[in-house]
Amino acid sequence: MIVFTLYYTGKDGNALRFADEMERSGIADEIRKEDGNLRYQYFVPLGDTDTVLLIDAWQDQESLDKHHSSPMMKKISEMREKYDLHMKAEKFIPEENIDTSFIRS
Repeated sequence: MIVFTLYYTGKDGNALRFADEMERSGIADEIRKEDGNLRYQYFVPLGDTDTVLLIDAWQDQESLDKHHSSPMMKKISEMREKYDLHMKAEKFIPEENIDTSFIRS
């Protein structure tokens, strides 16, 4: 699994408007249906009204590469431009055996 955290930042609530339009337009749902997509979900950080966090998880690099080369990326890029967003991305590859002794189920 490959997990990306993408921070979308824009002025005057544009990041939140972007995420809302991604959901309302169905683009987010289209991405969730792509082969290999495991998670595509937006979050709003408390105390930061100019940022939206996207957690985007893919089964493997091949499925991620297909997504990045798909026509969907053009739609996403156009939306980012529309809302004048800036991005910060972090990539994680989760470990198989993590210590869960501190996790409350």
